[in-house]
Amino acid sequence: QTQLVQSGGGLVQPGGSLTISCTASGGLLDYYAIGWFRQAPGKEREGVACIDSNDGLAYYKEAVKGRFTISRDNAKNTVYLQMNSLAPEDTALYYCAAANLWTMSPAQYIYWGQGTQVTVSS
Repeated sequence: QTQLVQSGGGLVQPGGSLTISCTASGGLLDYYAIGWFRQAPGKEREGVACIDSNDGLAYYKEAVKGRFTISRDNAKNTVYLQMNSLAPEDTALYYCAAANLWTMSPAQYIYWGQGTQVTVSS
């Protein structure tokens, strides 16, 4: 069974950058579309970005466009989320997930990572 293992995250000052990673074990990540989601305390989980399985086509939540970049390295079975110009409102628990179709709907995702905390604070 495919498992997603996340790494990265942590504390960063406003305006700083951070990269989080999502590596698949037990399966090939290139079969799936991969999404990054986040959930802040007291808020619902929201889609941040997703990338398709073939062409690298990416979609971003409006609030992160131009600041976040999703990318994948299928040879390493890993997907990345590069986050620049981070702001306090980006603080959340970030999750990666895998789906059979390119979508930002969490309900369509089959496998989920364990979550990694990103805190933006001075």
